[in-house]
Amino acid sequence: MFKWFKYHLIIAMNELLHGEHRARWVTISNDEYESMKSTIEVLSDNELLRQIQESREDYRRGRFKKLSELIDS
Repeated sequence: MFKWFKYHLIIAMNELLHGEHRARWVTISNDEYESMKSTIEVLSDNELLRQIQESREDYRRGRFKKLSELIDS
């Protein structure tokens, strides 16, 4: 899933940044642009993606502590 999303997001950003799109121009807010850049950065970091998948697996198996447990410790 991540690879598919990453691929299509990179294609979209490439089209947006390099003018290889069908429209004459695309207008997006600066916030949206920065968000897209951040998403590409995260999806380009294989180590971070591995850590995210491990965290999801830990959560699914119940290997986590609630914030209230950490505060009470």
